[in-house]
Amino acid sequence: MRPHPSRTQSLARQEARTIGDYEDTFRQMVLYDLEEDMRFGFFLAYYRTFAIPSGSETLVRNGEIPARPMKRTIDTAVVIFELIAGGLDSERGRHMTALLNRVHRYVPGTPEDFLYVLMTLLVVPLRWTERHGWRKPTRAEEDAATRFFQELGARMHITGIPATFRDAGDFLDDYESRRVRPSAAGRTLMDSTLQVFQSMQPRVLHPATRLMIATMLDDDRLTDALGLPRSTWWSRVALAAGLAVRNTIRRRLPLPTLPSFEPGSASPPVYPRGYDFENIGPINVMGPGEPTG
Repeated sequence: MRPHPSRTQSLARQEARTIGDYEDTFRQMVLYDLEEDMRFGFFLAYYRTFAIPSGSETLVRNGEIPARPMKRTIDTAVVIFELIAGGLDSERGRHMTALLNRVHRYVPGTPEDFLYVLMTLLVVPLRWTERHGWRKPTRAEEDAATRFFQELGARMHITGIPATFRDAGDFLDDYESRRVRPSAAGRTLMDSTLQVFQSMQPRVLHPATRLMIATMLDDDRLTDALGLPRSTWWSRVALAAGLAVRNTIRRRLPLPTLPSFEPGSASPPVYPRGYDFENIGPINVMGPGEPTG
């Protein structure tokens, strides 16, 4: 089945761009061409960090996710998409980077820990899209994504950032091989945030949410650490079949002409009428009297 012409044209444009256009290339990928799979990938990256006991214990201790799981998850997504939509050096982008830096001042962790979180946002969505998207990311998109997170990491004063996407994947795999372990904190965070994933699914699928996430993670080590059931052969077949049908349909449709995210737009159920800067950010890990926005 031949893809819709607009999808073929978009792929050609991505290949023609140079790394100097990295933000435009990455924005087109995330907000238009591969938006659904990149969004799933960002969610999986978020869940994946819960499998690191040192980080999950910090998150449980500050109480933000257990108390306000929907807000914290949506805020995390908003920050990422604001940076992508506006650009790192835009007014809104600089605001979001400053927010990240303020938050991190009150979160204990080693430089390697902060680098790991950054690399999940690069590696996990691209790996998911490579395997499950209606098309694979191009080399230009891979390079653009890598450059984007290198630049974001530099603005966050994170050191040791890998030079290539392959190096980033190697770092993530090595870190997880040493650090992923079961913990009560990881299970608490996973249980707290199940409602977020459920909000993206039809109600009829809610009883299967834990198995769906486990199947999407596709890693018994991670699912064991998070207290999820292991995926089954039939859950893997069902996921593959559902994505195959979706991808067949996607290839026959024109690409979106409107972005999947607009800064300040509604993000139900937390921000049904939209949000302002002062709404975004955790309140339990900031210094006394320090603004969240």
